[in-house]
Amino acid sequence: MRYSSIARLLEQAGPALATGPLCLMMAEDEVELDASLRHQFKIGFRDVVLLIPEGISLGDEMEHNVHVVTHDVFAEAALSNAVNQFIDALAGVWIHYCYNTEFLFFPFCETRSVREMLTFHTEERRDAMLTYVVDLYAGDLGRNSNAVALDDAWLDRSGYYALAREDAAKGWQTKDRQLDFFGGLRWRFEEHIPWPRRKIDRISLFRAKKGLRLHPDFTLSDEEMNTYACAWHNNLTAAVCSFRTAKALRTNPGSLFSIPTFRWHNSVAFNWHSQQLMDLGLMEPGQWF
Repeated sequence: MRYSSIARLLEQAGPALATGPLCLMMAEDEVELDASLRHQFKIGFRDVVLLIPEGISLGDEMEHNVHVVTHDVFAEAALSNAVNQFIDALAGVWIHYCYNTEFLFFPFCETRSVREMLTFHTEERRDAMLTYVVDLYAGDLGRNSNAVALDDAWLDRSGYYALAREDAAKGWQTKDRQLDFFGGLRWRFEEHIPWPRRKIDRISLFRAKKGLRLHPDFTLSDEEMNTYACAWHNNLTAAVCSFRTAKALRTNPGSLFSIPTFRWHNSVAFNWHSQQLMDLGLMEPGQWF
């Protein structure tokens, strides 16, 4: 069903969305839109809300299964501002947010649903989950000029690192169990990426509560929800496998002609399986076996 605004969606369908978990997807174009939506249903999301501008169309299957909302997706901080409109209305609901051409993976997602995973995470007294944005890119840009190819997807197997996150309000003290993560295309082609957008960490899975806010850098206003693990042991983390950076670098005139290929000696073909991401250290199973 289609809605003219987020407010209208929450007014008409809010109670139905309150069971969760809920996926909020913002589509900036039609690139692999149906595939992105199908993936969210495949891993177990009960409801998917799609935020799109005027003029974007869906396949018939997705048109009938997705809550479609007309939205200004190109406004400053469009995704974080949209997510904040859902938080107060859906307190207690687990929410995942993403863009089209992004695919959430978590440990053992081939045989376990996102609902099972979040039930376990909740039992560990965690209300949020750190996710790493893992850049995907087409291996052959001559064949796939926008760098998006589900059947020819590659990723970096190394080149990831973390820096301590400091608190400017407390004399630049290091924040407990918080790190800023970097790597992938945003690291290799950093001359084309503004500094505030180079981080690859997001708190893109969290349980909504009244008063909570998502910041434009994809951290939350509750500092404990920004931690990568609890104080007593490691917790689950997940990965958002994303073509979005590669697509942007291939459509931006400032970078288009300076990048003939994204592949390098540390590129490896992506096999679309969570075990590969765990083997590369790009997500953590924690105590979930």
